Amino acid sequence: MTGVAERSEGVTLEGLRKRMAEFAKERHWDQFHSPRNLLLALVGEVGELSEIFQWKGEVPRGLPDWKDEEKEHLGEELSDVLLYLVRLSDICGVDLGKAALRKLELNAIKYPVKL
Repeated sequence: MTGVAERSEGVTLEGLRKRMAEFAKERHWDQFHSPRNLLLALVGEVGELSEIFQWKGEVPRGLPDWKDEEKEHLGEELSDVLLYLVRLSDICGVDLGKAALRKLELNAIKYPVKL
């Protein structure tokens, strides 16, 4: 078994998509992974992520005053959001990487540097 640091090198959305699909298949969860159910799970995870910041007010970049445990918890909740988003896009047949790049291109047109 490889360590977390080794597995995280070269992580791609496609790699995550495949791992999530395999994870769900092994547990027979495909029957529950409808777009609606995944969206609701994603919203729930965003809520959990929001709770972390709820009473902290504005925080500086890098979270220098946060304890390691708080940052680890934040990483777990961010990961939950990412993994549900990747799974939702897969179930909906959307290439999330391509969609994100296209959106960046559209935003570049909508919000040119000169503005």
